[in-house]
Amino acid sequence: QVQLVETGGGSVQAGGSLRLSCAASEYRRCMGWFRQAPGKKREGVASIDVDGITLYANSVKGRFTISKDNAKNTLYLQMNSLKPEDTAKYYCAAEWVGCGTWLNPAAVDGWGQGTQVTVSS
Repeated sequence: QVQLVETGGGSVQAGGSLRLSCAASEYRRCMGWFRQAPGKKREGVASIDVDGITLYANSVKGRFTISKDNAKNTLYLQMNSLKPEDTAKYYCAAEWVGCGTWLNPAAVDGWGQGTQVTVSS
């Protein structure tokens, strides 16, 4: 099973930016980001497939950008115009069933440790 290590989280004020990284132990064709806020279910944020086609949750469209460096086996999430409701622990995932067509956390069978993002108003 691929090992995933997320970094780049932190605390910012509303309107600020953060860039998350996820280092994978080996290449994966399709990867994505999920997040979980306290007391809430884990939800999908974005995915990117082997052809570079991206999928975003409506709540982050126009503010977040997912990208992937295949040479480094690293996934990124550039987060701009952050809002307090973006506060959550962010996790990356690789090649779940239906990756690239939906953002269903129930389809993911392996997670990294996550990285915390806190946005203050």
